[in-house]
Amino acid sequence: MSDAAVLFEELPAKAGRIGRATLNVPATLNSLTLDMVDLLQVQLDAWARDEDIAAVFIDGSGEKAFCAGGDVQALHRSAVEQPGGPCDYAENFFAREYRMNYTLHTYAKPVICWGHGIVMGGGLGVMAGCSHRIVTEATRIAMPEVTIALFPDVGGSWFLNHMPGRAGQFLALTGASINAADALYTGLADRFIASEHKAAVLDALLQQGWGLDAADNHALVRHCLRPFAERSLGSVPAAQVEPHMATINRLCDGDSVHEVIDNIIGQQTDDPWLARARDSLAHGSKLAALWIARQLWETRHASLREVFQAEIQLATNVVRYPEFAEGVRALLIDKDRKPAWQYDTSRAVPDEVLDGFFRAPWHANPLANL
Repeated sequence: MSDAAVLFEELPAKAGRIGRATLNVPATLNSLTLDMVDLLQVQLDAWARDEDIAAVFIDGSGEKAFCAGGDVQALHRSAVEQPGGPCDYAENFFAREYRMNYTLHTYAKPVICWGHGIVMGGGLGVMAGCSHRIVTEATRIAMPEVTIALFPDVGGSWFLNHMPGRAGQFLALTGASINAADALYTGLADRFIASEHKAAVLDALLQQGWGLDAADNHALVRHCLRPFAERSLGSVPAAQVEPHMATINRLCDGDSVHEVIDNIIGQQTDDPWLARARDSLAHGSKLAALWIARQLWETRHASLREVFQAEIQLATNVVRYPEFAEGVRALLIDKDRKPAWQYDTSRAVPDEVLDGFFRAPWHANPLANL
């Protein structure tokens, strides 16, 4: 196995070829670095132009994770080395990562993602952009950015706003962990296939006579995946989101975002999934909870392009502000789990402080040309 951070192969099929990209840093649960983002962008662009490449298959090395997110420690270093910004590495990372995510969302050829194991943050950004998203019995998805004073980015403002009911708002505010059944229900995945079938799925894809018509090739992918999904029905885990939807909708039905936060934190429950979600928001940054809720509200009618343009604006402002560095320090650097948040409650955050995160920090948006 090569020690390259992303492995690329072109696999010959019955007709045409399949491009395979494997995130290959299992020691860090395949967390994305700027180099990995750039490698993916270059290869995706090349495969888009290559008529012999009919489809793309993306997976991760090892059994633990598809991708656990972005390299947050590198983002933290960038933030603390240049307090107040510009934070060159972090801001370049976000801009190029979102551009790569947008490429996946708008890719004409089929892109199959094998979302096995941990899929968090930037990993979910990759999976969400693919046209054929497969989850397994081991899939664990979360966007726990409230705990480090970030926000569900990488297109989260798009896919969270397209979930049923108030599920997206609840998951964004609490960072609650979800499984494969939840991914199907919330629209984050297209197929459940038991992990034991991975090699057979790849083999089936390689048995196809691919052509030049993208729509026909999408149909071939569906034709290949459908029987494996039917064979795997007995392995689907018990759902967590759908059975809780009445509670989620009630908790998120507040007269203000402050009331929603109060509802979630104040709930008395013996339900372990709801209790973990409650505690995550309770210990998270209340400032972050406010910018998370506002970002979702402001992008609720936005196009995909506008979503990424809004996300790079918020991400740039967040990484230049000390709350993010403190959150990462407490959770991932010193690991004392005792962040010194600037505000104890959401109501203590001045309006002008929150407003500042939604003002452009530069003359031209880095993603203006998406």
